[in-house]
Amino acid sequence: MKKRLLLTSAIVSSTLTASFAALGFAASNRLMYVKNKDASLILERETNAKRYDEAWYANAKKSEQWIESANGYPIKAIFLEPHTTNRYVIICHGVTESKVNSFKYARMFERLGFNSVVYDHRRHGESGGKTTSFGHYEKLDLQAVVKALKLHVGPSLFFGIHGESMGAATTLLYAGMEDSADFYISDCAYSDISEQILHVMRTTTPMRTSLALRLANVFLKLRDGYSITTVSPREVVKKIAKPVLFIHSLPDEFVLPKMTKELFELKQGAKQLKLFDEGEHAQSFNKNPEEYEGTVAEFLTAYDLLMPKPAAGVTQISS
Repeated sequence: MKKRLLLTSAIVSSTLTASFAALGFAASNRLMYVKNKDASLILERETNAKRYDEAWYANAKKSEQWIESANGYPIKAIFLEPHTTNRYVIICHGVTESKVNSFKYARMFERLGFNSVVYDHRRHGESGGKTTSFGHYEKLDLQAVVKALKLHVGPSLFFGIHGESMGAATTLLYAGMEDSADFYISDCAYSDISEQILHVMRTTTPMRTSLALRLANVFLKLRDGYSITTVSPREVVKKIAKPVLFIHSLPDEFVLPKMTKELFELKQGAKQLKLFDEGEHAQSFNKNPEEYEGTVAEFLTAYDLLMPKPAAGVTQISS
């Protein structure tokens, strides 16, 4: 009888262990290999919405660069330079998107007198990289893009970084690590990826506990070398000294507006907050393009960032 109980206990224990391992592996897979949108569908969507203009892009002064990430893969970037100026903005797209989604912001900044750099995050678009890490490794890729831009322009460079969703979280994580830009714009960032994943789980799946997340974290450490607890913009936003414009749309039910409100409250010094009445997740610009551009212009003007004095030998002219 005792042997039978021990055998039963061993079988139950092994079964539970195997079940937890399978759940952890599956959950980490969902995070590491989140399904990206089809590139042709992104292009079609942006074209049909008139946010991407093929004629504009064909005639735009631009150059393509492959930038080597410290993580060991190439990053595809496009330098859009309609102006003769030392002012640039690096634009970071959201998860499952690509640099095509960034062109609408590039055109906005073009109207505001800036050149821009758009690029594909790791495992997105044309860039390398095997997994998505929601900002952990992406911040190092952004660091590589910043370095390439500094080499491209030289010491007179004046630049900002604009990020949307995961790109916004990446922007803040980068700024908390290396606050080298002159300003930042964070559009619908999550304040903590663990809380964001739990929110998505509880609103889109039957799972209500954090067990799957804890198991996923164990497997992420083993398989991808990092813990999701490190992907927390709230932990670094206090370190950012440069001005930050925080943007969110109130109807956003994917990344809740309270996350941006939290980041705004935690940020010390120069900052602004804009909450739009229209737009689901990452739709603030799409639903409110004129107000969005006006908000960015007001922010830049408020902190004397819109028209800085040109460096010696640099002429600012519009195309």
